[in-house]
Amino acid sequence: MREEGGLAGRKSGRGLGEPMRPAEWGGILLRAAGPALVQTTRFILLETSQRGNVGAAARAMKVMGFHDLVLVRPRFADVLTHEETLAFASGAADVLAGATVVDRLEDALTGVDCLLGTAMTPRDFGPPCHAPREHLPQLAQRSVALLFGSERFGMANEDVYRCHALLSIPTSPDYGSLNLGQAVQLLAYERRQSLGGFVVEPRTAEPAVADARAVQGLLTHWQGALVKLGFLDPAAPKKLMPRLNQLLNRAQLQEEEIHILRGIARAIERRCC
Repeated sequence: MREEGGLAGRKSGRGLGEPMRPAEWGGILLRAAGPALVQTTRFILLETSQRGNVGAAARAMKVMGFHDLVLVRPRFADVLTHEETLAFASGAADVLAGATVVDRLEDALTGVDCLLGTAMTPRDFGPPCHAPREHLPQLAQRSVALLFGSERFGMANEDVYRCHALLSIPTSPDYGSLNLGQAVQLLAYERRQSLGGFVVEPRTAEPAVADARAVQGLLTHWQGALVKLGFLDPAAPKKLMPRLNQLLNRAQLQEEEIHILRGIARAIERRCC
């Protein structure tokens, strides 16, 4: 039996059929004029046979801010708690702890209104196939599940036919083989970008650009040093200093760089004394 808003199956840390809270869906809340909308992003792995791939998938999801993982008929019953899985998860054990295990694909689709497969379209007929970067932005406000086939057999045709669309990751025509963890990482990234992405936080402070007065002081210092060096003839300077002035303006020197260049000028002056 399934409860509305939940998944039937075996889940670590949650009773059978207990509804999932929005925070556990890996979704985000969308602000709208009316009530808030819950946006789901679920990752469904079909009949996975390698524990490491499950751990790698959990890690790939977490770094992109997703946590809703469902396994359909995994090969090993202990896949969510095995040491190999945890090792590959590398800090994403919470995604594994909150994952659901179900026996049927349909039990993984509660709350999802768009199922996207990662398989080739069968030759006879099937859902349309798109590149992720082109298609996912169209689903930014919809509840989406990304479906991945088994490492050994991929996806059966009947599972492909359940999908609203298929996603094909553009790869080299000479070699397009991706393992499960890599495919999850790429699609998790594309889904996150379609939702607005994350802000890149600089690790260092923005360097201070030297003001025009500091640049002019450097030029005056260099002019004296170049005269002592014999490189600049004060009687016929031509356009050397104006050209250096324009060069430094384009360079957008930082204050520390001004100090370095003035130190070079002082060294020249000492050598030429």
